[in-house]
Amino acid sequence: MKKLKIKTGDNVRVTAGDHKGQEGKVQQVFLDKNKAIVEGVNMVSKHEKPSASNPQGGIKKKEAPIHISNLSLIDKNGETTRVGYRTENDKKVRFSKKSNEVI
Repeated sequence: MKKLKIKTGDNVRVTAGDHKGQEGKVQQVFLDKNKAIVEGVNMVSKHEKPSASNPQGGIKKKEAPIHISNLSLIDKNGETTRVGYRTENDKKVRFSKKSNEVI
């Protein structure tokens, strides 16, 4: 199984593409596609048909997945950083490579 360095709940910044510079919180990660849904980033319009639960129907805005390679983690100082792994007290932890602090 693949190991991604960005996890659900992380604050990230988009580093490439149409939404470059936008920030948000990761809501969901798709391991098989190497993509993540970031809150408020990569919004698309989805046409919904009227149904019993939504009798009005209409156009809804929702987040679309964005590739993990276009995301960078934001550390406690508000800067983008890369993520590394190390063992502390026989436990594997993630750390910021820029500030060397545990995430």
